[in-house]
Amino acid sequence: MADPNAVTNQAPPLHGVNFFTSDAALGAALRPYGGVAEDPSLARIGELAGSEEALSHALPANQNSPVLRTHDRYGNRIDEVEFHPSWHWLMEKAVGFGLQAAPWTSSQASPHLTRAAGFFVWSQVEPGHGCPISMTYAAVPALRADERLAAEWVPRLASTEYDVRRLPGAAKRGVLAGMGMTEKQGGSDVRANLTTATPVGADGEYLLDGHKWFCSAPQVDVFLVLAQAPDGLSCFVVPRVLADGNRNAFALQRLKDKLGNRSNASSEVEFHSTVGYRLGDEGAGVRTIIEMVAATRLDCVLGSAALQRRALVEATWHAQHRSAFGGLLADKPAMLNVLADLAIESEAATALAMRLAAAADASTAGNAEREAAFRRIALPLAKFWVCKRTSFMVAEALECLGGNGFVEESGLPLLFRESPLNSIWEGSGNVNALDVLRALRRPESLEAWLLEVGAAQGADHRLDAAVNDVLQALADIEGAEAGARRLAARMALCLQASLLVRHSTPAVADAFVASRLGGDWGGVFGTLPRTTPFREIVERTIG
Repeated sequence: MADPNAVTNQAPPLHGVNFFTSDAALGAALRPYGGVAEDPSLARIGELAGSEEALSHALPANQNSPVLRTHDRYGNRIDEVEFHPSWHWLMEKAVGFGLQAAPWTSSQASPHLTRAAGFFVWSQVEPGHGCPISMTYAAVPALRADERLAAEWVPRLASTEYDVRRLPGAAKRGVLAGMGMTEKQGGSDVRANLTTATPVGADGEYLLDGHKWFCSAPQVDVFLVLAQAPDGLSCFVVPRVLADGNRNAFALQRLKDKLGNRSNASSEVEFHSTVGYRLGDEGAGVRTIIEMVAATRLDCVLGSAALQRRALVEATWHAQHRSAFGGLLADKPAMLNVLADLAIESEAATALAMRLAAAADASTAGNAEREAAFRRIALPLAKFWVCKRTSFMVAEALECLGGNGFVEESGLPLLFRESPLNSIWEGSGNVNALDVLRALRRPESLEAWLLEVGAAQGADHRLDAAVNDVLQALADIEGAEAGARRLAARMALCLQASLLVRHSTPAVADAFVASRLGGDWGGVFGTLPRTTPFREIVERTIG
């Protein structure tokens, strides 16, 4: 008689896999850029990321959501957010790895690409805590609009010490940053903001009055905030604690009850004579903060690529250990097609994300103008396409686990709830598609895109044909808004295909080009051409 308590034919827990060294796609994406692929610090991040200890923190951090404490027991306003210990463990490791602002002060080669690879690997452990890490990274280029403010904040933003004490920035070993842009009435249309900033001193000090409708990570130390100054929308540095040790007026109204990203706090905040220091010129708020937006968009792409990779690994791991209908799932032709399709989607996302990070290094080194033009067009393309594709991919990976994937303990529901987020933050699909059109009105942006995709010219006739199709579509750029998404998708696919043709295996490149550009695809995952070398592609997933 069968023992109902005996557990058989279940995949073992996924741990003990180095998330960096086992990722052949990431290695291929890094290899063109020097020695980053062999960086021992990335192997150490990957080892911890795939450990039982690290993976055990993801669910508790999300199942125990942050709690808002507006007042202490005596009635004093404190506006603090309490987090589960797993959140702090994840944050301490991320900061210690230098995944926040450390690249901006690093003297190593390719600091932004190295950091991007680490952020990609570590985000696979738990995605929510990446929000304050990303905003801290992104604050630095905006802060450099003012030498005094940059000197005050950047060294501590770049510190690898995680310091949660509520003290003035100058008294802390390390600080974290956030941003506040959107308001109830405007959303992405920040020029409709109503928050006011009144000058009160000659040193750029202002008092802010108003609100922000979506302010994530409200527990951090300093924020970049948009408000209406006398000469127009301007950017301000708003510390949580003032230099004299008093708390700045930063009234948290409530925490958002979100679909996903539940480990991370997102709040509504009100300003009542809140002290802020002008960053950049009055009226130049969007121009000043846009550098922060560009850097956070890069992390949206990295975060989505990380979600895709983790979902792919979970699906492949399960199929390699689960038997059904007389054999392992990973040996079934239909499942092999699905896994191979997921694998090429993930690798294309990884390749484009790492190329964008490499552009951040190049733009701070010698090839500044060309790489800046490339980032201007490629960032909204990647943000639109990679982030948009992630929900579809995670859903398919979840289905590979069957009912097990629909259970919270599997971790797939966490990934699925997170999957739409990066497509919304820092500009939703339409915003990014329209940003692509704006970039295309600058000749250097189109030239940068053509140079990148043209690096693979002649290697695959289907890619060449797709590039020509894009050029024909651009003939009517002035009337292209209704087709902006279609154009952005096609241009992003051409970028991904060019990277895979040049840097991945022939099997991966051919499958991607055939399905995504050549028309030999059924439109859902698992419909690659029957001649695809499925097993060869799948076996690269967990090296």
